[in-house]
Amino acid sequence: MTNNWSVVRVLRDRDAALCLAVSAVSGFGTSALWLASGVWVKDLTGSNGLAALCVLALWAPTLLAPLLGSLADRTRRRPLLVAFTLGPAALLLSVLAVDSPDRLWLLFAVLFLYGAASVVVDAAESALVAAVVAPELLGDYNGLRMTLTEGMKLVAPPTGAVVYAAYGGHGVALLDAATFVCAAGLYGCMRVREERPRRVAGHWRAQTAGGARFLWGHPDLRPLVVAGGTTMLFAGLGAPLLYAVVEGLGHSPAYMGVLYAAQGGGSVVVGLVSGPALRRLGARRFAACGIALTAVAVVAQAVPSDPVALMCGAAIGAGLPCALIAALTAVQQRTPDALLGRVTATAGTLLYAPNAVGLAMGAGLVELLPYQPLLLALGLARLTAVLPLLRAPAQADEGAARTASAAPPDADPA
Repeated sequence: MTNNWSVVRVLRDRDAALCLAVSAVSGFGTSALWLASGVWVKDLTGSNGLAALCVLALWAPTLLAPLLGSLADRTRRRPLLVAFTLGPAALLLSVLAVDSPDRLWLLFAVLFLYGAASVVVDAAESALVAAVVAPELLGDYNGLRMTLTEGMKLVAPPTGAVVYAAYGGHGVALLDAATFVCAAGLYGCMRVREERPRRVAGHWRAQTAGGARFLWGHPDLRPLVVAGGTTMLFAGLGAPLLYAVVEGLGHSPAYMGVLYAAQGGGSVVVGLVSGPALRRLGARRFAACGIALTAVAVVAQAVPSDPVALMCGAAIGAGLPCALIAALTAVQQRTPDALLGRVTATAGTLLYAPNAVGLAMGAGLVELLPYQPLLLALGLARLTAVLPLLRAPAQADEGAARTASAAPPDADPA
């Protein structure tokens, strides 16, 4: 009853509920666009390589996240969120001019700017949520957000495919623009009161580096982020192997959708229980349990059985978010507000950029070696992500408290 009540407490907070609604709405639009843009480029050019560039264009701004995240520390977060959700909505309207391969540069430019705006929005929203939600309920909030995001991944791609089939890429762009307008309206309805940010002293490079210095020097945040980034690296390495798993099961590539649905279901479930699990286990043990679960599931994928493959998909979906939720929640709980935008964005880069590197490496490995020995090796290698978490939690928490209580070195009163 207590665990359920903590979720209800999050949902009863008006501002927290609005942020969750934004996650659902914008997540729906982004997932639909992510699928349709690649199909659109493929239809216009016939090139798989150019179609893959759509994903790269969306992900590339993550590398600039430490710099982009500093915007969330320079101004009030709610007006910034409204502006950076209306901006992509306006940008997407320019995609209506794309009607031939010669104009695809416009689509790629919009996708890049779209990704950059998403980085700013993620940093600002994370900082705003930390001010709205009680610290002990941040795990519940992040779990619910994960549930909504993964739930949209189950609904949005088929919806986007239907819209694309009926109205083409222009129709999907308009759908996504509408979701961003709706998100801006939801942010505008929030009642949170924000203090004017303190003036940040020093050159912009030093300001940007301040978030990285705090994150890397924090005895509790660093191991969680390193563990999360290592987990995502191995997730990227293993993703291309899923095609070989499907082939080993004797199915067509379309069966990938079934396995992804099972993975999404696992993520939805763990999102609902992550808050109570974080409070009971602590961030380190929660992350370690999730990593261990994914390691076992990856090894078991070598068994050529449909039921086993589906269970492994659900287990990977449940285990993979644990390290991410633990790291993000710890960042929100332990970072001073004046640095929260930069630290969140830097953590996002360290958590998610390794996934892109792993995808590129995995694509080469699956062509060179049999997939079953690779699955065994990658499953065992995933356990190395637990190593940063083995330090005694009590020592880490004591050090973290000292670091978090220190005033940020680069903030001066206005």
